[in-house]
Amino acid sequence: MQWTVTFHSDSVESEILAMPDGFLSRFVRYAERMEIYGPDLGMPHTRAMGEGLFELRLKAAEGIARVFYCTVVNRNIVFLHSFVKKTDKTPPRELKVARQRMKEHQHA
Repeated sequence: MQWTVTFHSDSVESEILAMPDGFLSRFVRYAERMEIYGPDLGMPHTRAMGEGLFELRLKAAEGIARVFYCTVVNRNIVFLHSFVKKTDKTPPRELKVARQRMKEHQHA
């Protein structure tokens, strides 16, 4: 049984689809793999962030980007938030947005 990939909202989908071409091509390739193999592609592609939150790690000529996601019932992967990394550490603000959106899906 395959997995289904969805987005937290239309705006999240638009943000991701508006990323520079290098990030977008990697995102599409990894999302397609996730539909077949599930949410854990392993390092360096995916990483657990704790409490059910994961990050899709995108690296391209444009730099480094992250797309946070979680899984919900019935084999659904929900992309929650994306951003382009400018520092080595993930900014707490970005994690906060992703965790809040994840809670909305868990309590829906």
